[in-house]
Amino acid sequence: MRPESTNGTSGGGLAVPMAWLCAEFLADQVLRTGGLVEPGSLEYRAGRETLALTVYLCGAEDCPASVLTASRLDEWLSVTAYGHPWQEWVRDRMAERESVDLPGTDPDLELARASWGWLERTELLAADLGDDADPWHPALPVDPAACENAQVWTPAWRLGLPLGHLAVHLY
Repeated sequence: MRPESTNGTSGGGLAVPMAWLCAEFLADQVLRTGGLVEPGSLEYRAGRETLALTVYLCGAEDCPASVLTASRLDEWLSVTAYGHPWQEWVRDRMAERESVDLPGTDPDLELARASWGWLERTELLAADLGDDADPWHPALPVDPAACENAQVWTPAWRLGLPLGHLAVHLY
């Protein structure tokens, strides 16, 4: 027998993480529309997870799947912009949500934790833009070919963040 509600409020029934699923759907929709990377690639997953976490922590409870407003997109652009302390922002927002959640009772938060864990643990090979370089406008060395070949391992969120930002901008 199915529970009376599908959002986890049916008193012990199946808890469906609707806010997280909505955030993932929106992130996927925005990334696919941008067409920046191949769906199914690790880069795509990094962008989708980063953007889904951003959408969720910006308040996906109201599930704006039908209408993406300009103010909602502006908020996502602001949070994912270069120079914004996104990693600290995520940690603070997660801590706020965890402080009001009993462990294991919020399926949305559980999926957000798993996503954040994957983004922090997984490293991807990416172009080395240097620690002081602006990734949007890196200064090219004398030999541009040397820049193209320089790669480093970086946490998935560091690659997903500019990808998500650009996808939102193109949306």
